[in-house]
Amino acid sequence: MARRYRFVERIFVFIAILALMTPIVDGQTIIGPPANLFLDPKDDPYNPLRYITSNTLTAIAFALVMLVALVQTFYMFRYGAKWMLAMVIGGYTYSVGFGCRFGLHYHPDSEGLYIVEYMFIVLSPCMFIAADYVLLGRLARHISCPTHVLLPVQKLTFVFMSSDVTTALIQATGGGLSISHNQAPRQWGSHIFLAGLVLQLVSFTLFSGIYVRFLYRVYTLERGVWERDKAEPWYRDWRTLAVTLAISCIGILTRSGYRVAELSQGFQGYLATTEGFFYALDTLPLVIATSVYVFSWPGWFIKDGTKTVHVEPELSNSP
Repeated sequence: MARRYRFVERIFVFIAILALMTPIVDGQTIIGPPANLFLDPKDDPYNPLRYITSNTLTAIAFALVMLVALVQTFYMFRYGAKWMLAMVIGGYTYSVGFGCRFGLHYHPDSEGLYIVEYMFIVLSPCMFIAADYVLLGRLARHISCPTHVLLPVQKLTFVFMSSDVTTALIQATGGGLSISHNQAPRQWGSHIFLAGLVLQLVSFTLFSGIYVRFLYRVYTLERGVWERDKAEPWYRDWRTLAVTLAISCIGILTRSGYRVAELSQGFQGYLATTEGFFYALDTLPLVIATSVYVFSWPGWFIKDGTKTVHVEPELSNSP
């Protein structure tokens, strides 16, 4: 399983490289931008964002994302759960995207900065999603209830991780084509990118449904397991981790829904060209989806290499 997980991480690195290289194949050049780049960014065809990024909002987002990544790095080495590495790496790559937004504030016409910013901002959440996929299987085994997951946990993790990699590749390809200066590949890129986002949303919605079903079955059929940690402090109660994963799923679903709605309007639509929507419906949900693990790190609950004890459900005595 660990070898398979490392392979998936290498795939994500390949996706990032592919995403950054794809736009380079279009060798067409365009006339330089206007003298004043800040006069009318909304109607400036050389400004891909159609607005001037706010350094204040960028600084806040960068600081929060980087802080979460640093804390999770410390937790991972101090308390274990190295299988959450995808989320940690995603936090750092996500912060790279925000770092590029500082540059875009001063150079809004920089195509290179925009490409790097957009790809890291859009593709990094794939790492957050991958971590949540892995966590469900770990949690099910931790409480010895893998039979209540719709699929065998190893198969479930493999299926959804494969889906995550596939949708990330589709988004990377579409994103690269959409930055082309030619109309035809740009339109194709937009459609491909949207397809990748829709598939990602569908996949994660299915996963969330499977997770809700899992919790419901444990609650109704395994009452002993459900209440086994009720005498423990919250940071040792497995239900705390279960709620944490649920909050993370809600954040990712919110962001995924926003991205689908945004791209359905096109890259120059109202959602895509309004910075407030980006921070309220993309950044904030993802910060919540990742920072929630700062307060309930999986390594506090699931110890690497330890065995779990199954607690039989309580049965009422027959009259």
